[in-house]
Amino acid sequence: MKRRIYVVVVVVGLAILAFKLQSFVGTEKAEAQAPQEIAVVEPEYNPVIEIENTVTRFDSLLEQNLKESGTVGAAAVITYKGKIALVRCYGVRKAGEKNPVNENTVFRLASVSKSVTGVLAGILDEENIVKLDDRIVDYLPNFKLKNPEYTNQLTVRHLLSHTSGLIPHAYDLMVEDKVPLEQIIERLDQVDLTAAPGQLYGYQNVVYSIYDPITCAKTHQTFESVIKEKLFQPFGMADASVNFEDFKNNDNKAYPHYNRGHNRYSPMRLNDRYYTTAPAAGVNASISDLGHFLCTLTDDNSEIFDTKARQTVFTPQVNSPLKRTYFRSWGRDVKSKRYGIGWRIVDYKGREIAYHGGYVLGYKAEIALCDQEDIGIAILSNSPNSATAKNIPAFLNMLFDYKDSVALQEEEKDDSSQNKS
Repeated sequence: MKRRIYVVVVVVGLAILAFKLQSFVGTEKAEAQAPQEIAVVEPEYNPVIEIENTVTRFDSLLEQNLKESGTVGAAAVITYKGKIALVRCYGVRKAGEKNPVNENTVFRLASVSKSVTGVLAGILDEENIVKLDDRIVDYLPNFKLKNPEYTNQLTVRHLLSHTSGLIPHAYDLMVEDKVPLEQIIERLDQVDLTAAPGQLYGYQNVVYSIYDPITCAKTHQTFESVIKEKLFQPFGMADASVNFEDFKNNDNKAYPHYNRGHNRYSPMRLNDRYYTTAPAAGVNASISDLGHFLCTLTDDNSEIFDTKARQTVFTPQVNSPLKRTYFRSWGRDVKSKRYGIGWRIVDYKGREIAYHGGYVLGYKAEIALCDQEDIGIAILSNSPNSATAKNIPAFLNMLFDYKDSVALQEEEKDDSSQNKS
């Protein structure tokens, strides 16, 4: 009897255990078969969409202008809110050959080099390496101007804003003759002065390039090393350089051309003029480089080039009375012309435009940005002509017209909603 009861207890126990195991396995299967929640990742918004139609229209216009002007080779980039909106390359590197211009084809920037150096100066100022208000004689004790008082007053800021007080284009002919920069600087005490430093605008190449020996004196590095470390590398400008040898030895370079008449161009030999004044006119770069450069400058959240450095570079320092022909392609909407640190600051159609152009035999470069609209544009060419100057103002006109129309529509919507309420 006891044995029978024992068997029954064991059987009941096993049955209960089996039931629990079955329940556990069933629950586990159910949980495994239950649909898992999938995290929905929203695609990153690309602000370029906002101006897509404007960029497309400009692309067509630019292509037409380059074709009609007989341009041999060119490249253009547009950036918006820190993003690339357009990169286009046109034509060939050398007339009579088939190698096309591409994103990494290197051009000479000529005086657009001043804008690149200006950004470098903003960075070095913020990092307390070379301050803009440091005196030149504190770096170069033997430096002299014709007036000893002005010699002691001259600062780095005066050099980079063209307010040194020296007559414009001092010793440019010596630069053309490839006289070493240090030898030209030694003769600046023979140049006439028009005003005390900081008072008047007078465009310079030699004086601007004194920034080269200043950075060398402070950092104990070459200017080339400094600009690579502080600007080219962090900005992603992989093709950029500041000497003739690098340009000449680059297989992917644009050759200079001259106009034989009726927009027919022939290639010229490479020339090394103005490389002695590297900060003012010796930078070589591709359109890819300038795209990275402009993306950084138009990115309000950039950690490489922050708000303080931006204000330093783009704050106007002096009025720059230029001949009306300088901005003739911009029309009558240019209200003021000033100069910052390596950039012309232009009041155009109610916006402040930072701009610079550059020309050296056979090359033309232009760059512009509008912080208010977060827009940047650069165009490079190896066959300069008068039509080149029309392209940047044409783009700005298209963009501003579009922006103004959008603002007007928003204003009308607000008025309509207020009237309904």
